[in-house]
Amino acid sequence: MQITSSLVSFVSVLWMTVFSPAGCKAKPDNCRLWTEPQMPGLSMNGDFMIGGIFTIHYYTKSGENTFTTIPPQPQCSGRSVYEDAVDRTESRAFFCLTLNSMDFRQLRFARALEFAIREINNETVLLPGITLGYQIHDSCSDVQMAIKCAVQFANGVDPVFNESCSKSVSATVPAVVGDSSSTPSISMARMLGLFGIPQVNPTDCSFLTIAATLILLGKTIPSDQHQAAALARMVKLFGWTWIGTVRSESDYGNDGMASFLKAAHEEGICVEYSEAYYRTQPHSKLESVANVIRRSTARVIVAFASIGDMRFLLEELAKPPSPRLQWIGTSSWITQSEFLRYNMCAGAIGFGIPKSVIPGFRDFLLDLSPAQALKSPILKEFWESSFSCSLKGRAAGARECDGSEDIRTLQNPYTDTSQLRFSNLVYKATYAIAHAIHGIVLSRLFIKLYLLLQILDQLKRVNFTTKNGYQVNFDSNGDPVAVYELINWQFMKDGTLDLVPVGYYDSSKPKGQEFRISSAINWVGGQTEVPVSLCSESCPPGTRKAVQKGRPVCCYDCIPCAEGEISNKTDSLDCVHCPPEFWPNAKQDSCLPKLVEFLSWNDTLAIILMVFSITGAFMAVCVTVVFYKHRASPIVRANNSELSFLLLFSLTLCFLCSLTFIGRPSEWSCMLRHTAFGITFVLCISCVLGKTIVVLMAFRATLPGSNVMKWFGPPQQRLSVLAFTLIQAVICVIWLKVYPPLPFKNVKHYKDKIILECNLGSGIGFWVVLGYIGLLAVLCFILAFLARMLPDNFNEAKFITFSMLIFCAVWITFIPAYVSSPGKFTVAVEIFAILASSFGLIICIFAPKCFIIIFKPTKNTKKHLMGKVQSKAL
Repeated sequence: MQITSSLVSFVSVLWMTVFSPAGCKAKPDNCRLWTEPQMPGLSMNGDFMIGGIFTIHYYTKSGENTFTTIPPQPQCSGRSVYEDAVDRTESRAFFCLTLNSMDFRQLRFARALEFAIREINNETVLLPGITLGYQIHDSCSDVQMAIKCAVQFANGVDPVFNESCSKSVSATVPAVVGDSSSTPSISMARMLGLFGIPQVNPTDCSFLTIAATLILLGKTIPSDQHQAAALARMVKLFGWTWIGTVRSESDYGNDGMASFLKAAHEEGICVEYSEAYYRTQPHSKLESVANVIRRSTARVIVAFASIGDMRFLLEELAKPPSPRLQWIGTSSWITQSEFLRYNMCAGAIGFGIPKSVIPGFRDFLLDLSPAQALKSPILKEFWESSFSCSLKGRAAGARECDGSEDIRTLQNPYTDTSQLRFSNLVYKATYAIAHAIHGIVLSRLFIKLYLLLQILDQLKRVNFTTKNGYQVNFDSNGDPVAVYELINWQFMKDGTLDLVPVGYYDSSKPKGQEFRISSAINWVGGQTEVPVSLCSESCPPGTRKAVQKGRPVCCYDCIPCAEGEISNKTDSLDCVHCPPEFWPNAKQDSCLPKLVEFLSWNDTLAIILMVFSITGAFMAVCVTVVFYKHRASPIVRANNSELSFLLLFSLTLCFLCSLTFIGRPSEWSCMLRHTAFGITFVLCISCVLGKTIVVLMAFRATLPGSNVMKWFGPPQQRLSVLAFTLIQAVICVIWLKVYPPLPFKNVKHYKDKIILECNLGSGIGFWVVLGYIGLLAVLCFILAFLARMLPDNFNEAKFITFSMLIFCAVWITFIPAYVSSPGKFTVAVEIFAILASSFGLIICIFAPKCFIIIFKPTKNTKKHLMGKVQSKAL
């Protein structure tokens, strides 16, 4: 909108003042412009004239356009037409604006240019013998007025032309100190670029350099792109991820905010709303913007706006209810002292041009008399506005100035030199142009026709230090190094707001070190802690962020991490799996080593099994002692005492081998436990099988003509036991050699525990060992079952049958229990099977004999045994 307006105004003014033949009244000796030129508010003649334009007023007024006569020329005004209309309809001032018709701060900027030129003219080193002059205009923050001034900078203010309605191709001014408002500056830059006039701009206008028609302009302030990036980094620095933005709907606001939003997006900052307003828009638009700000959930607002637009916005927001927001400001308004009356903005923070001191400037400002003020319409208006009197006799509603007025008693932005920021930029801009002209003069290449191009070239090269110690130079883009002062609005002891520097920002520093906070910051509401502005609260460790559908990425839900996952940072985007041997803690914010589970020696279950194991071994030893003591007794000798002692020895080993299953699995224990179990049990079953065969053979030997016992005598019995055991030993050796059982950490069975177990290595080897034991047990059971009906006194077959029945039942039930038991219970089941089957053997086979030997010694005689046989035979 602003660019379109600029082009329309440019065409109309250019046609009227320069190119239109109808724009001149033909006379016999000359021609004259239809309209009167815009006379400078401040001017002084010199060898080189430097142009200056400032927004001393903010509005223009013009009469009604009837389209039948030449349109009346716009005139600068301190109040808008819309504002006056509201005053008339509501009988009150719509905005609590100052009644002054001009911006005294902008007047101080203009006089800074005047002061710099007068100081340069008194120099003996810089431009000796050459006098600089100036023409300072008021743009009224209006594009049309700025373009008109730009044309006059190119053609001068003389309304009379020669007969051909043409003028010299040389511009009136070789360089211009640009406007403090960006939109007029952009319009002027496009116009001045056509005439080759360089513009040194003391305000944030980096985006001017992209204009195709622009030659180049220097800035004595850092680029707005630098400031936009700095604002985004500051928002990130204080942890704000949910903000609102408001901007001037102008080139300054739109381009600056576009740069900020791009930088904010790169920093992961979300914007709830982005509103735009321009002071000439209807009041309903302003109310709409204010209501959006009031209703928002963002507690931080970034304002990229000009002074005039901020004045309207703050006045509207000052109406109840005033939102309590943390304001972030740009250099255009954060240092504006008139805004300090808005207490709702207390705690505002933003970037300001570093404060400076210009020696002699305050005295120059105060060295103003009524006589001097009468020479300049701007200074005259300032004098009359400041003292509410008229310098030219009595005026309506105003007294005549009587000479008693003392400018030193004034307290307004004009006389306030405690915050010289933009004034110093104007001062440096003026000196930059002077140094460029000085470079041309020294080179002795001064050619009037090419003066503008020469000044442009020299401006790119300037590098000097001003009298107040500030370095001035430009990079290839016409920008200085971005150095800002961090300004904070703080309450003083007397309850008033003031601008307090709290740090600096230097773009030349390494990333992450650009900010230097030098003092405490007071935040909105007088807080000493940084306010929080988040769409969603931070997700604590143990959760992850899940973006809410249809909302910015800063709005999210906190989802607990899934089982087995953790997040150890705040606001984690994803949860990560713990390593296989680790498991999350209860908060799921760290991985802890999994509990390692095995059947340890101090485990209750292990202690119980160990007691039974030792008890069983002790029983076997006791039976061995009893049998050894009564080894000559008939009942011991009748059942092959040699096999009985070997069986008791193997049972002792069976009971004790169960202990190898207890404790932390190691390489040797894993190989020992299964091989010891396999070999000892085969030895045990081999002995039982031998005793069963002995019983059968003994019965057969009692039959007439039978000599079967010579085929299964003691040597054959020992050999059979050795052969059966040796087969199992060979199987175990092959197993251990090919794929032995080794310790293994089972992390799959339980999610939160590690089962430390013995991996079987070769499952085939384990089941072959177990199957061989089962084969012998089944064979023994069958033979014992066949011999169960033999005479009692010779028959221990029924006891062997019961023992083998128990043995087979235990190991048949062991298989499903072993496969389905988790963790340490797998080992416990195996130990239980070993102990149960061992107890079954020792109790069924040896308990009856021990009972007779100890409690029924009368039956432990050969006569009794033989008698039993004879009675049965009869």
